[in-house]
Amino acid sequence: MKKWIALLTTILLVLTSLSIAFADHDRGNGKSKDKRKDHKEFELGIEVLMEEQKELISGKNVGLITNPTGVDQELNSIVDLLDKDPEVNLTALYGPEHGVRGDAQAGQYVDYYIDEVTGVPVYSLYGKTRKPTPEMLEGIDVLIFDIQDVGARFYTYIYTMALAMEAAEEQGIPFIVLDRPNPLGGTKVEGPVLDPAFASFVGQYAIPLRHGMTVGELAEFFNAEIGIGADLTVVEMMGWKRNSFYDETGLQFVPPSPNMPTLDTALVYPGTALIEGTNVSEGRGTTKPFEFIGAPFINSTELAEALNALELPGVSFRAASFTPAFSKHASQLSHGIQVHVTDRESYLPIETGLHIVKTIYDLYPEQVQLTAFFNNLIGNDWISQGIKEGMTVEEMKERWQGELKEFKEVRREYLLY
Repeated sequence: MKKWIALLTTILLVLTSLSIAFADHDRGNGKSKDKRKDHKEFELGIEVLMEEQKELISGKNVGLITNPTGVDQELNSIVDLLDKDPEVNLTALYGPEHGVRGDAQAGQYVDYYIDEVTGVPVYSLYGKTRKPTPEMLEGIDVLIFDIQDVGARFYTYIYTMALAMEAAEEQGIPFIVLDRPNPLGGTKVEGPVLDPAFASFVGQYAIPLRHGMTVGELAEFFNAEIGIGADLTVVEMMGWKRNSFYDETGLQFVPPSPNMPTLDTALVYPGTALIEGTNVSEGRGTTKPFEFIGAPFINSTELAEALNALELPGVSFRAASFTPAFSKHASQLSHGIQVHVTDRESYLPIETGLHIVKTIYDLYPEQVQLTAFFNNLIGNDWISQGIKEGMTVEEMKERWQGELKEFKEVRREYLLY
C-alpha cells in the first residue's frame, strides 16, 4: 500500500512540474490568455484610459467635459476617479446641456459654480457660451470628453464636443475622447443628411438623423471632414460590437438627460423627437417622454388606428391619454398614442417619426402647426413643405437616398470598430 501511495505522490509531483513548465513557456512566448490584469471582455474608454493609457493624463492639469453618464462599468464617476487619483490634477469641469450633474432641464442655462463634491470650478457650455473660452481653459494641459451619446443628430452633446475641440485646437491643448457605445448600435444609418442652411445647435453638420457612429468616430469625422484639426486622441473601447444595442453590452443605462430615462426612450427618440417641431406634445412632463405623443385636439383612437393601418415594421401604437406636468400642454389632458417598439431590429425610427407627424397633420390640418424648429430638427425645409402638400414618406425617403449614400461612403473611413 505504501508503495502505491509513494508512486501516486511521485506522479502528482511530475504532473505539477510539467503544468508549471508549460505555463511558464506560454508566458515566455506571449501565449497567455490575456496580457492585461483583470481583463474584461468589454471595456469603456474610461477604463482603457485608467488601466492602459494613463500616461495621457499623468502629471497633467486636466479639464473634463462630462455629465452623469461619465461612469465606468461599476458606476464610478469619472469625476471622482480623476479627482481621487494622485497622479492626476483635475483642474476644471465643463457641463453640457443639463449640466455636469444632470440637474438642469432642456434649454435651462447653467451658470458657473464650484462643484460641492470636488471643490473644482464648473463652467457651463450651455450658458452665455457653448464653446470654452480661453479664460475657461487657462492652465489646462489636456481636455477630456466623456459623455454618453444617444445616436441622433439633434442630441446636442456631440456639438458640445465639436466646439470644445475647436477651442482646444485654438489654445494648443490636446483633446481626448473616451469612447462609449452608440445605444442604437452602429450598423444602421437613416434619414436625410442636414442641409447646412438649416444648421443649428440641434444639427450643426451634414450628417443624417441616425448616424450609426460612436462619439469617438464622430470626433474623428468632425476633426477631418469639418476641418477642426485638433490634436485628437480617441481612447477606444475594447470588445464593442457594432451590431450591439446598449443593453447587450452589460452596461447599466444612466439617463443622459432628464427626458432620456431609458433605452426604450433612446430607441424612439430619433423619430419622435421631430414632434418637438410641432404644437403636439412629445411627452415631456410625463413618465414616457418621446413615447407618448398627443394633444388636446387629437382623437386617440382615430390616430392609433390610422398609424396601425400603415403596418410599419417593428412598431405598434396604443391609444393613450396623458397630462404633461410641464412643457407643451402642461396640466392639460392630451390624447394620442404610446409608441411600442415590438422588434427593434426591423424598427425604423426616422420613417416612423415622419409617419406620425404626417398622419397627425393629415387628420388635423387646421390644428397642427409645423414650426421653423421642425426644419432645424429634420435638417431641411422641403419635408415640412412636402407634408403640407401631401408628399408620402416613401417619396421623402427616395429623395434623401443620394446624399445618404454619399455620407455612408465617407463615414466608412472613420469607423473604429
